[in-house]
Amino acid sequence: MISYRTICITVIMVSFLASLPAPAAEPELRVGKFSSASLAGWKEQTVFGSKKSTYSFVQDNGKTVLQGKSNDSASGLLYKVDFDPKIYPIIRWSWKIDHTVRKGNERIKDGHDFAARLYVVFPRGLFSHTRAIEYVWGNVLRKGESIRSPYSKNAAMIAVDGGDEQAGHWIVHSRNFADDYRTAFGEDPPKAGAIAIMTDSDNTHESSTGYYGDITLLPLAKEEEPKSKESKQQDTLSK
Repeated sequence: MISYRTICITVIMVSFLASLPAPAAEPELRVGKFSSASLAGWKEQTVFGSKKSTYSFVQDNGKTVLQGKSNDSASGLLYKVDFDPKIYPIIRWSWKIDHTVRKGNERIKDGHDFAARLYVVFPRGLFSHTRAIEYVWGNVLRKGESIRSPYSKNAAMIAVDGGDEQAGHWIVHSRNFADDYRTAFGEDPPKAGAIAIMTDSDNTHESSTGYYGDITLLPLAKEEEPKSKESKQQDTLSK
């Protein structure tokens, strides 16, 4: 028989647990702290046989941003970070370009250059099996179009912007890359291993310039809270 004392203790414990605050949502992960002029954790990634693009901090309307400049060159910056898309399925960033690559054509290798692009990388054992979701500012691709990279079927390119109509303006993007992965590859994404950015023009032998704001990984719950506000701001232009 359960004693009166046991019942009382149980009631007290239940009341105590009920009074505890709900667990806080998982915090966001700021992987690109460019507004603080920080490249901590970012490593240069060169492309064999190509000159290096340059990345430096500049002021843009009183804000610090990362500028990528390419002159017949190709190299990027990579930030290694292991995270589970089930916990952090959202990536948010901002960018702008001076102009698209004039002879750029992402459908073919000879035109595969971009003023701005961002990768979410998914290691899968052998390097040749590694997959990536590649968000690009399209040259010939229009906003919303997606194709496989001419270099690898394991890289799914998604044009979140396209053409020169919005060049010179900052654009904020928020993407559920886990959903983008499912759409591209037909299965749930494995754990991600890196975020990368790249401004290049080695295939077309031209010049290009892109600018990158902070890059943040977010839990789904945090993204849904300001959803109505975000939907109004996303893909809008600001000088």
